[in-house]
Amino acid sequence: MSDAIRLELMPLDQFGTLGLHEKNAYLQELADRFCGATGRPTLELTKDALSRLRRFYSRRSLADLKVSPEPTNALEQALRDLGEAVKLNERRPDIVGALKSELPAPVLRESPEDDSQLSFFVPSIYDAPLKDDVNLMDVAPFSLGKTKRGGEIRYELKDCIITIDGSASAGLATVFDYDIFLHMVTSLAEEARRYRLSQEKGLRTDAPARVYRPSSSHILKFCRRSSGGKQYKDLEAALDRLQGTRIKIVNLTGGSRREVVAMPLIQTFKIISKTTTGNIDQVEIGVPDWVYNGVVREKGNPQILTLNPEYFLITQGIGRFIYRLARRAAGKTGLARYGLKELHKRSGSMQSLPQFAYQVRKFVESTRVFPFPDYDLELVEGKREEILVMRERKPDAANVPLGSGAGAPELPLA
Repeated sequence: MSDAIRLELMPLDQFGTLGLHEKNAYLQELADRFCGATGRPTLELTKDALSRLRRFYSRRSLADLKVSPEPTNALEQALRDLGEAVKLNERRPDIVGALKSELPAPVLRESPEDDSQLSFFVPSIYDAPLKDDVNLMDVAPFSLGKTKRGGEIRYELKDCIITIDGSASAGLATVFDYDIFLHMVTSLAEEARRYRLSQEKGLRTDAPARVYRPSSSHILKFCRRSSGGKQYKDLEAALDRLQGTRIKIVNLTGGSRREVVAMPLIQTFKIISKTTTGNIDQVEIGVPDWVYNGVVREKGNPQILTLNPEYFLITQGIGRFIYRLARRAAGKTGLARYGLKELHKRSGSMQSLPQFAYQVRKFVESTRVFPFPDYDLELVEGKREEILVMRERKPDAANVPLGSGAGAPELPLA
């Protein structure tokens, strides 16, 4: 969309001859033309924004933008994105980048080129429905960002306290590392399904193994990632973080959750072989007891849920967190509501509540242009705060407003 937008910019020398009010008028007129070209409401530039943009337009210095590391409003977000655009593309060092950054970002990334051939290249076990542990879907058992994060995440919920702790050297597992965990659970779930079918037929068969040996290419295809060299190199670091991340759940009410000390996301891993270029070829991953017992030993239906394969294409960590929470909370009724304070609490985000709320608003706005897998999202005004409404997308509910409907569940209690 942004590539089709062309704005004729005033040359720098001509801009330099303008007076203060003329420069401000030109920048506002440029913003108006941009908004008109994209069908957006008029973007009113503040005095501070005009001042920063004047300096930037004249000198092209990132320092003139005074970019905040964690923006709390749309304009700050625009200026920060501008700085990133300048670093990535020196051919467009102008304020058009800042204006374009106001457009919603895509919710899903493009799938890999060979994604359509997944079922041909990957064994049938990886075609099994994507699974995820239900209990861990109540919170984020990982860091939402891609950068290294140390310390711990602590969740104090109504019936339990959940603590997520990463190793000192590797840090906490990220939401994108967690894809490997999902691959492990999915593979185990498919093996358990075949095992139960054999038992029902009266056949003697061994229970699923507690270790499995996927190839790195199978993991990448399952996670719908490209097979570039960097993806292979990132696998080992991701496995380090997964093995070093542990979960402790402490019961407060004597309910179904039990206290578990040092419960790892993966038990062990070992690199079995590498390619001639030094990349991981095959790896052995040990399945933790709590995962194995929940999937294989569980009586009746195992406590796992199917996720949409497009989950892997969600670009932002906050989007993945919201999807998992929606899948868990809206699974039975098709509708879930969370206040932003509760959402912030369950995300484990290190951002302040205002910063987190701003990111949620931006993401929900993006889903109006780029559909979110399975669920429609909307922010509605509550009595004390904004409420995120997550409704399962069904054909017969296409025209029902998100914020209405009898029987909507109350806000989850902390």
